[in-house]
Amino acid sequence: ESRWPYLFGVIIVPSLIQAVILPFLPESPRYLLLEKHNTSKAEKAFQTFLGKDDVSHEVEEVLAESRVQRNTQLVSILQLLRTRAVRWQVITVVVTMGCYQLCGLNAV
Repeated sequence: ESRWPYLFGVIIVPSLIQAVILPFLPESPRYLLLEKHNTSKAEKAFQTFLGKDDVSHEVEEVLAESRVQRNTQLVSILQLLRTRAVRWQVITVVVTMGCYQLCGLNAV
C-alpha cells in the first residue's frame, strides 16, 4: 500500500521519452498535404516513408481521395432508416449493441 505513489510515478518515464523523441519524428504526408497545403514537404515525407524518389502517384491518390470525401453527403438517422437497403442492417446493429449493454458484457 505504501508503494502506490511509485506505481503512479512510473508513467513519467514513457511520457518523458515521448516528449524528447516527438520533435524528431516526421510529419504525416496526408496532414502536410491536406491541412498545411505544403506539397513539397508532403513529397519529402512520402519519399522518406516509401523509400522511392517518384511519389507523384501517391500525392495524386491522396488528393483524389480528398476530393471524393468532400463530395460525400452525410445522411441523417431518419434518412438511413428510410432506406430499405440498409434498414435491417442498422436495426440488427442497434439490437446487438442494446443486448451488449443489458447483458453486462461491457463490465467484463
